[in-house]
Formats: sequence, C-alpha cells, structure tokens
Amino acid sequence: MNWADLISSKRYGKSNDEYAATERRTEFQRDFDRLIFSAAFRRMQNKTQVFPLPGSVFVHNRLTHSLEVSSVGRSLGNDVAGELMQRHDTDTCEALQSMGAIVSAACLAHDMGNPPFGHSGESAIRTFFSENQGESLRHFFTEQGWQDVVKFDGNANTFRLLTHQFVGRRKGGFVMTYSTLASIVKYPFSSTLAPKSKFGFFAEDQAGYIEIARSLGIPLLENDGKGGVKYARHPLVYLVEAADDICYEIMDIEDAHKLRILSFDETEDLLLSFFEDKEREQIRTTYTETVDANDRVAFYRACVINTLERACVKLFVDNEETLLSGEFEGSLIDNLPEPLRSNYKRCAQLARKRIYQCKEVTDIDLAGYHIIYTLLKLMVEAVLHPDHAYSKLLLNQASSQYPLTGGTEAQRIMAVLDYLTGMTDVFALDLYRKINGHSLPVI
Repeated sequence: MNWADLISSKRYGKSNDEYAATERRTEFQRDFDRLIFSAAFRRMQNKTQVFPLPGSVFVHNRLTHSLEVSSVGRSLGNDVAGELMQRHDTDTCEALQSMGAIVSAACLAHDMGNPPFGHSGESAIRTFFSENQGESLRHFFTEQGWQDVVKFDGNANTFRLLTHQFVGRRKGGFVMTYSTLASIVKYPFSSTLAPKSKFGFFAEDQAGYIEIARSLGIPLLENDGKGGVKYARHPLVYLVEAADDICYEIMDIEDAHKLRILSFDETEDLLLSFFEDKEREQIRTTYTETVDANDRVAFYRACVINTLERACVKLFVDNEETLLSGEFEGSLIDNLPEPLRSNYKRCAQLARKRIYQCKEVTDIDLAGYHIIYTLLKLMVEAVLHPDHAYSKLLLNQASSQYPLTGGTEAQRIMAVLDYLTGMTDVFALDLYRKINGHSLPVI
C-alpha cells in the first residue's frame, strides 16, 4: 500500500461533487462536520458507555467518549504525519497533511453503530438468533447473512449506518470519503471468516467495502470461495484503534474514581505507575494536597494519555513499512514498550474485575439485555406477520425510513436491527414500557 492511494477524497456513493470546488474545508473536514451534525451522532449522548447514564455524578456516555477519542485521534494523526513528512517526497507529504483530519473523523464515528445498552445490547441480539426461537429464522438467510446476525457486531453496524441507503436517504448514506470509511473498519473481513463476533461488514454491505478497498489499494488477503473475503487493514485503523483503547481504559479509571468504585490511593497508584520514579514524583507534586482529588486524578489521566499517545506515534512511525505491507501484528497498544504495556494491562485487568463487573454496571447489563431481546423478538414477529393486528400497531411505531414491510424476510429482519440499533437507551426503555403496559402516553 502507499499513502498517495490510501488517502483519497473520493466519496462513497457520489462520482463528483461540484459544491466541493467552492469549499474551503478539506473533504475530510467535511466528513467530520457531517458526522457531528447528524442525528445518529447526537443520539449517542443517550447511549451508555460503561456506567449507567448519569444521576448526580456525570460520567461518560457514547457521545463524550467519541469526542475524546476524536481529540486523541487527531493528535495521533497529526503527530504521525509530522514525523512521516520528513522522509517522503512532496506529493506524498501533501496527502499526509490530511492524516489528522481523517483519523479524527473516523474516531468520531467509530461507535455510531452500537446498539442501546452497549455490549449487553450486542449480546442480546446475537443470543436471540443463535438460541431458542431465533434458530427457526435461519432458513430466511444465506449462510453469510446468518453468520452476520448470530455474530452481530457494532463495528460492522457502524459501516452499515454510514454507507447504507435507507428509505428516503440519498445514495451512499452519509456520502463519506473512502479513506474515512476504511479507517473505521477495524476487522476488514466477512462474518464467515470471523473467529468470534468481530467482523467488519454485513453481507449486504460487503460489495461497498470491496469497492473502497480496491480503490485505495488495500490488498485482499483471503477469499473463502463462498463469498467471504478478508482484507488487510487500512494503516490509519491502527491510530483509530489506539485512540479508542487509550481513552476507554484510562477514562474508565477516572469515572470509577468519581463514582467511588476506586479509592484515590488506588487510582493514583494505577495512573502514576506509567512513569519512572523521578517523573512520577514531579507529577504528584504538581498540585498541592489541598487540591480536589478529582482534579488531581484528571491531571494524572491527562499525563498518562499524553505518554501513551507519544509511544503510539513512535511505534507507528518505526513500523511504517510493516503497516503498509499489511504485515503488522496486533494493535499498537499490544506492542507498547515496557513498562507501558504491563501497566496498561494492569489497568485493563483491574477494570474487568472492579469496574465492568460492579453492581451498577451489571444491573444495567441485565436490564438492557432483556429490553433489547424483548423488543427484537416482538418486532421480528411483526415484520414476519405484518397483517396481524398487533403487528400493525408495532410497525406504526417505527420511522418510515426503515423498510419493515416489503422485500425478503431477511431484509425485513435486517431493517428491524437498523431500527433497534438506532434507538437511544431511553427510547428503547420507553418503548419497552409501553409495549408491556407499564406506562401510558400523557394526553
């Protein structure tokens, strides 16, 4: 792969753009603006990141997380570009100047396809199809289509959201640039080639990714002969992934401190462990003991993010050739030098044990799983039997942009998934309550 091909302003679903000739924004800045002004992005403010949506203490939701990831991603992209421009010719340097904007836009969009209630929502969807009643739906799907739903993944759903032509939407969905779209796809392969539940695009959207990959010169690594394909990653995926890894792990530690799941001493020990003794003491003494503990933790967190960002930039630059050949193994975080890698793993292990399994989180997981599973069950029944009286009431609840009637059974079921995954946590909960007769509209 080469940067001149990988950084392309060509837009998905649009052959030319006369308006762009009068624009002062770059094409990748336009990507960012389209995302941040979209309803799908705005709805992330009401989607759980890890902890329940805020009560008296404000913690991260999907929207604030995405904004922070985008900020770190912009720094990663700009810093990498600055280093690489010292070793490339003028034409390549011109392309590299857009790296920060591309990574920033891709980071902004990376979670837009996640269903309500985060990973418990994903799990509910997968379980519905892979167990019990859902198995009876298998004959409606191709093998690849069936693997799409039993391995349902928010990453693939993000690519679908950004490229799929819903009813009433102009061709090509958001009409994003090829480079931004490719930088979002962390797992550039079909569900049939996915070892677990991580893959990059649904069967319906695969042709779109193939078109993008061919245009950008991303090499095909595997074709299973049954329709499944596997491509190398776009190199900028590694920066998007690193920004996400840095933010969710370190910011979750800060949130856990705010919610008093972790004590100040535990949090300070975790965050300052990333530094050598001299630097650790310098950071610790920057603020006096009288400064609010939350402010001290926020400062420690900023120092850790900066350290990890610089380490990832060096890794990327040092491994440019391997990244462009598609041979780089693991993530940038996986390849951090010691002691950064061990300290990051220590944070991750503690987060799994003390944060992700704490009662506040598991209570939401339990409720969210049941809500999504129930709504999916009822909506699938409705689209398969749209003439039933109750089905008509349910279908009337959905926006007309989702083709819940017409087409094949598989297409209607996928439209149900589009509808459910586009909901906020509160909307899903409200619909669930109405369906179960637990709440009535105020007249």
